[in-house]
Amino acid sequence: MKAFLDDDFLLTTPTARRLYQVARSIPILDYHCHLDPKEIAQDRRFENITQVWLGGDHYKWRLMRANGVDEAYITGDAPDREKFQKWAETLELAIGNPLYHWSHLELRRYFGYEGVLNGDTAQEVWELCNQKLQEPGMSARNLIANSGVTLVCTTDDPADSLEWHQQLAQDSSFPVKVLPAWRPDAAMGLERPEYLDYLQRLGQAAGVEIRTYADLKEALLSRMAFFDKMGCRASDHALTVAVCQPASEEELERVFQKRLEGEPLTQEELAAFQTGFLRFVAGEYKRLGWVMQLHFGVKRDNSSRLYAGLGPDAGADCILSPLRSGPLADYLNALDRTGELPKTILYSLNPADNAVIGALIGCFQGDGILGKVQQGSAWWFNDHKDGMEAQLKSLASLGLLGSFVGMLTDSRSLLSYPRHEYFRRILCGILGRWVENGEYPADWEALSRIVRGISYENAVRYFGFSVPGAEAVQV
Repeated sequence: MKAFLDDDFLLTTPTARRLYQVARSIPILDYHCHLDPKEIAQDRRFENITQVWLGGDHYKWRLMRANGVDEAYITGDAPDREKFQKWAETLELAIGNPLYHWSHLELRRYFGYEGVLNGDTAQEVWELCNQKLQEPGMSARNLIANSGVTLVCTTDDPADSLEWHQQLAQDSSFPVKVLPAWRPDAAMGLERPEYLDYLQRLGQAAGVEIRTYADLKEALLSRMAFFDKMGCRASDHALTVAVCQPASEEELERVFQKRLEGEPLTQEELAAFQTGFLRFVAGEYKRLGWVMQLHFGVKRDNSSRLYAGLGPDAGADCILSPLRSGPLADYLNALDRTGELPKTILYSLNPADNAVIGALIGCFQGDGILGKVQQGSAWWFNDHKDGMEAQLKSLASLGLLGSFVGMLTDSRSLLSYPRHEYFRRILCGILGRWVENGEYPADWEALSRIVRGISYENAVRYFGFSVPGAEAVQV
């Protein structure tokens, strides 16, 4: 019987263990996350483990609700110590869930706790972690830097002032780059009740009175220029489904005016506006050299009860039915035909889409770019052992695994970086088995290059980031 989380965790072959010696010391590039730049700029400190571990973590909230925990101990006003107790009691039942592994990796890597968290050990873990959090190295900035991170991309609305990014850019004492990433969902979301209020906020940020679709594009161009000046190199879109319903500029203007006048819009009109919007911004991403990330396959905020009380991102989202690849293929082709297709990463929340995406991305490679169109890493409900293995194997079977840009945290937690360790162990485990089975030669130079690339170097090259050591991986 193997010990829990020993040094060879998930590394079942000698080759895997040897490859992990390469992976373990490679830096981390967090090109997509939801960390708060204000917390980083102000170098936030946390009073206790509940604040840094449970606040905003809807992964944990879902499990606690499944365990029958009252909402007061999840997102309510119960004391932090009692919330932590409820989480500890929930965790011991979470066998097979990645949260069990992540939580214990985080306890070991950040707090030095080698035991197992459960209802009986909750008090000792609470005391140990809270004592550790008082040390200088446990502030927001130190948690990031000491995790081996070289660069972080947050997720930012076009109307955001980016004041905290400006402050961080001027602070030479923090060695980690913190860059904004462009997330224009609110600008595209005509169906949202608050859309007109948002347009006013966007217009104020851009210095443009938005009364036409042309005005909206002008405002977006102004904000893109500002984001680019602030170092932005990536965009991100949260889509329910992929659509492609071409429409003329005149038709898009008509749809926009209907929304300004409060008239109801049909699904066809919304699809046409989304298509036109995405074609416009994609062309600008290509011009700026930004990467376009498209996340789809999720149905959000399914519980109206939770949404009414807690708003979005409360843990009430689910996987949507499989991807209709035709519209997505047509959208990418429309951009490719006119030379406006930027580097693009496709993420689906539905694991049934792995092969669909793997086949689709092969249609649009080129321009001398290593992996111009990518399948994103196993996302959200798939970033567990089985999900990561399935994504990696599917990508390898249908494409070029060695060009993959690898793992991201997609997290709001400063303690989430051991997820990269988890991913790298899984990656090395798969490669090791292939070598041991005679499916790939024991070419250590080539294998090491693949591991370094997927762990870090491919992402540096792909996004064009300037980070320490980047000169070694630039084309």
